[in-house]
Amino acid sequence: MPGEPATKEISPFKMVTWNHFIVGYNNDPHGPGKNVKNYPQLVGVRICLGIAEAGLFPGVVYYMTLWYPRYMLQYRVGLLFGGATVAGAFSGLLAWGISFMSGTSGLLGWSWIFILEGLGTVVVSVIALFVLVDFPDTATFLTPEERAWIIWRKKYDISSVGEEEDFEMRHLILAFTDWQIWLQIVVYFSIITPLYGISLFLPSIITGFGYGTAVSELLTVPPYVCATIILVIFAVWSDHIKLRSPFILAGLIMCLIGFVINISDVPAGVKYFGTFFCVSGSYAAFPGIVAWLGNNLAGQYKRGVGMALQIGIGNFGGAIASNIYLSEDAPRYILGHGIELMFVGIGFISLPLTVLIYKRINASRDITQRELHERGVAYADDELRRMGDRAPDFRYTL
Repeated sequence: MPGEPATKEISPFKMVTWNHFIVGYNNDPHGPGKNVKNYPQLVGVRICLGIAEAGLFPGVVYYMTLWYPRYMLQYRVGLLFGGATVAGAFSGLLAWGISFMSGTSGLLGWSWIFILEGLGTVVVSVIALFVLVDFPDTATFLTPEERAWIIWRKKYDISSVGEEEDFEMRHLILAFTDWQIWLQIVVYFSIITPLYGISLFLPSIITGFGYGTAVSELLTVPPYVCATIILVIFAVWSDHIKLRSPFILAGLIMCLIGFVINISDVPAGVKYFGTFFCVSGSYAAFPGIVAWLGNNLAGQYKRGVGMALQIGIGNFGGAIASNIYLSEDAPRYILGHGIELMFVGIGFISLPLTVLIYKRINASRDITQRELHERGVAYADDELRRMGDRAPDFRYTL
């Protein structure tokens, strides 16, 4: 396809040769009707896949917020996303190995990649159907005392009076009109676009350093291993000190260093060193962004809608990243790296702005709560629950 790199990732975790992928769809001589036959059909199937998987990550993260207090959340999100990072480390090797099955049962190599990796997903989904429970109060593997303790700990984690658990239409309105969600989406863009860019095109970038395809796939493993380690360190440390923004800032700084190195005219070894910063910075910062917004939204339904907005709209960064690394720009990819640096710069503006606003609101609520106490004024528990994260006793996580 015009403007596409010779090697492109169909997802962050499945690397195939794009031209071979399209040719395989159009020219597979085995069994007509087994595969889609043209690009529009490919797009249609990909849309169906997107619809099916769209709710997974926001749904799983929201599910975690029902079980864990605010400052135990990022570690759990980090473990979830760390699994994806490890998958990024070894999927290239797995895809390379499976590709040797090309011709088996009349199917091309890329078909076997999708079949075998897809079967793994199906097996996990069937197991999850029977293993996962909806809420702590329906967890039969816990004793009644354990269920009560988890519910109590989570309910009073955000507020001294708990939070709303029943759905009302106003929760949707509050989510769509909350300033912090939209500003947090901008912060999300500043990390997710570099993340998609480096994960989608890392094999192509490394190939541009002068390595062959097999060696390039092997060289993608160390940056992801490094990213997984840093991700877990960030997650544990962030939960321990109850802060999110410093670690997001650290991720942005690492991305800045990595993309500046790769856009520069320096030796291939130096550029490869830079990819460690690109991958580690974007992957390690991502769980913190998701946990940060989850910490600062009160009311279960408002939190669910807000996190869905953040991840759903923010993931358009993937659409941007998948179209900025052009084959004619190889090996320096000045346009692609330059646009990634632009998004990192947006993060350096939007992140401090978000923290500043949070700090001002927290300070204002300190004064308001003190004045209410001095005047002997107290809100009813129901009123505080309805206010959610806008209640005078709610403090934003920084």
